[in-house]
Amino acid sequence: MQPAFPVSIVPSSSAPRGSAQRGSRNSPPRRQAPALPPQDSLAYAMLQAAQLVAGVLEGANLTDAYEKLLKAQPGWSDATRGAVRDLAWSTLRDYGRGDAVLSQLVPRLPPPFIHGLLLVALCRLAQRPEQAHTVVDQAVSAAAALMPGLKGMVNGVLRNVLRQTDAVRGWQAEDEESRYAHPRWWIAEVRAAHPQNWEAVLAAGCSHPPMSLRINRRRAEAQAEAARLAAAGLPGRLLAHGALLLERPVAVGRLPGYAEGRLSVQDAGAQWAARLLAPRAGERVLDACAAPGGKTAHLLESADIDLLALELDPQRAARIQSNLERLGLRARVKTADCRDVDGWWDGRPFDRILADVPCSASGVVRRHPDIKWLRRKEDIATFAEQQAAILDALWRTLAPGGTMLYVTCSVFDAENGAQVERFLARHMDAERLPIDGRPAFQLLPNAEHDGFYYALLRKSA
Repeated sequence: MQPAFPVSIVPSSSAPRGSAQRGSRNSPPRRQAPALPPQDSLAYAMLQAAQLVAGVLEGANLTDAYEKLLKAQPGWSDATRGAVRDLAWSTLRDYGRGDAVLSQLVPRLPPPFIHGLLLVALCRLAQRPEQAHTVVDQAVSAAAALMPGLKGMVNGVLRNVLRQTDAVRGWQAEDEESRYAHPRWWIAEVRAAHPQNWEAVLAAGCSHPPMSLRINRRRAEAQAEAARLAAAGLPGRLLAHGALLLERPVAVGRLPGYAEGRLSVQDAGAQWAARLLAPRAGERVLDACAAPGGKTAHLLESADIDLLALELDPQRAARIQSNLERLGLRARVKTADCRDVDGWWDGRPFDRILADVPCSASGVVRRHPDIKWLRRKEDIATFAEQQAAILDALWRTLAPGGTMLYVTCSVFDAENGAQVERFLARHMDAERLPIDGRPAFQLLPNAEHDGFYYALLRKSA
């Protein structure tokens, strides 16, 4: 069950009641909200991050929980927002290692908030060992704010960790789940799909993601925009296919040219979609699973095309429209299920189709680290069925001689190569076009981009 956020701040039963017990004999004691640490303190960021982590461990979506928290805290500074996000995301990337330590030192599972706080503190200790005593002190302060009766436990566990550094490393190396910070079934799937690179893929899943920009070629020139950003203290490197890889991530609000539509934030791996589909001026193009609209916009920036963007969720469809307006682009955006062809198609075939289908997101898990702990192995088969249904439905709408680009942000074979092979077996009028001399284009996550799979399919004329 997904908990509401922010988590209610209620003193623990062991907190001193003080003046709350004054009054008549029959009057119930008044509960007073605890004093929180200053918003610019590490303790405050740890407290809020711990609540996010606790929510995920109970089944909440991390991004949704974080957005709810931001709406509830409109006065947060950019620094506070960034600190809370970094702690929560880093902790969940590293969850397998932290959980291995707690299983040795905490015989009984503590309350969710304390569990989350200990995980956040362990991650911070691993990242900043030189700040060990500060981290422990701030974690204890965070515990004291919400559950003062357990601050001694938090202090004891963390100081135990500091005293047993060799033992901690041993616990984290004992099994694959703690060693690689991924579920065992996930590790097995990656090892089977990428026997030569599986450890690098898992390591990337625990790393901080890169930040890349897409230059709107209708409003800016890539080299000039890169120079403008460098002059503003945001140096980057132009990659071969035109993506601008920043040296370090930055808040979107700090990007000069973003509000004016000169650039967008889009992973370098995702920027291959428009390049591979390669629409030509005047063509009729379908973006079948379009939200949040980055690939939609890139297609429109690439050529003067007649584009229809479909999205099942109305709010996400509105976000597509908002992005297009910022960039000075126009397309027809329709809220519809792409599988229900009779409900949205006017009967005129498309020259090109982008099928960026829902998937496990295993190639972008460092951006959504809750996924690897909430996802289950059986979910992959469910995604594969959904993907097959989408491909079969869209194939009806593709013109003879037209091309469809199948895209996932997955590194699992069942959603990628195996999915395409099954599709080709069902459709005798389909052929796979080579991409750079290969039957498909699998991008594995690394320091430059996330993980994506691309397959180009053509319908017989």
